[in-house]
Amino acid sequence: MNECLDFYIDGAWVAPSQKNPLPVLDPATEEPIGNISLGTKQDVDAAVAAAKRAFPSFSQTTREERLALLGKIGEAYQKHYAEMVETISREMGAPVWLSKAAQAAAPLGHLAAAMQVLKEYRFERELGTTLLRKEPIGVCGLITPWNWPVNQIACKVLPGIAAGCTMVLKPSEVAPLSGALFAQILHEAGVPKGVFNLVNGDGPTVGEAIASHPDVDMVSFTGSTRAGVAVAIAAAPTVKRVTQELGGKSANIILDDADLEASVTSGARSCFNNSGQSCNAPTRMLVSRRSHDKAVEVAATVASSMRVGDPFADGTMLGPVVSKVQFDKIQRLIETGTREGAQLAAGGPGLPEGLSRGYYVKPTVFGGVRNDMTIAREEIFGPVLSILPYEDEEDAVRIANDTVYGLSSYVSSGDLEHARAVAKRLRAGNVHVNGANIDFNASFGGYKQSGNGREWGEAGFEEYLELKSIFGWTKA
Repeated sequence: MNECLDFYIDGAWVAPSQKNPLPVLDPATEEPIGNISLGTKQDVDAAVAAAKRAFPSFSQTTREERLALLGKIGEAYQKHYAEMVETISREMGAPVWLSKAAQAAAPLGHLAAAMQVLKEYRFERELGTTLLRKEPIGVCGLITPWNWPVNQIACKVLPGIAAGCTMVLKPSEVAPLSGALFAQILHEAGVPKGVFNLVNGDGPTVGEAIASHPDVDMVSFTGSTRAGVAVAIAAAPTVKRVTQELGGKSANIILDDADLEASVTSGARSCFNNSGQSCNAPTRMLVSRRSHDKAVEVAATVASSMRVGDPFADGTMLGPVVSKVQFDKIQRLIETGTREGAQLAAGGPGLPEGLSRGYYVKPTVFGGVRNDMTIAREEIFGPVLSILPYEDEEDAVRIANDTVYGLSSYVSSGDLEHARAVAKRLRAGNVHVNGANIDFNASFGGYKQSGNGREWGEAGFEEYLELKSIFGWTKA
């Protein structure tokens, strides 16, 4: 059992202001694997006060000092890498191969990107007689989700430290153990006391207290659009900066000149990856009407080949979803898809064959989906693929953009210039051309109800900076 009942405040693990333990469940077994404490506003006040005390000195550290600190964080992280892999798989159910190759690996990508930006970033430039100066924004409140737990922590904490900010982190209470381990890593790396603080808790209590706190200068939130609205409302009275990475319903346009079988296979696997629990998953596959039946057949074959089971077993491709709440939501939406007339080609409701416990979901494929159906409109956050036929390219772009979301899109074509032309027309913050991977040096974030602001790379780094103009810096 992982007992993580204390909070990390002002460089030390301290007891919460009130005893309010919460068990952490292994979604593969539905059994407890640890306990955390749910914090209060008083705990947030203590953490914010520590961050506020630390800011004047840490914000004045040099570029070289912060680069050295980031390097030490990387060294400490590597020492705990195997432990981080196991922790993530236990708390949120990712297959151990995925935890090792992506979930636990992502922070090292964010670390390299943050260090590269810091090495090269131009904090000051003269414009006529004025000095334009970028300075750390202050105390940052960071609220992170459970689906890529340490990835989302790292892509907020590391650029924040690189910029010279101090911070209070609230990891998801559903998968909080990796956050506690990350705090220990930062402690071992010698992060000055008060620079990084961690308070566990739920959104309505700790999340709201962070977002509304008058001494928090900026909030970075990743989670559902519904929760993002609540964060923005809580933050509004203190007029702080709010950056959000929220939900998605990403379209995957497979153009007529693409290799249909290869593109459908790749797109289905990408949709099912991490048990569908990725905000940028390509959950709406758009194919021409004449290719629809073949696409459904290929996708159903992929779904049937996905081995679902114990995250630590050899050969497992998909683990469970994170919780009963998520499982029940996904089951409800699968049943809604059938009721609204979509063609169930693979998967469906209930546990996969041979599994009697754990929050496992069958990889599911629907064909003949219309874009006004619930499964095409709502973010399911499970291994469920909707295949929508389009009449022509104009229709495909129209369907892709007909959503309240705009986080990611995908386009496949045998002609790169053709794919590029379509990519430019898609209303999304990220577009993947011909299966291209993500780039930690680029930006990540969405249009519309998928959020505002950006993470990763230089754009993400700049979210932690304020711009100051000093007039009369030089003589006229």
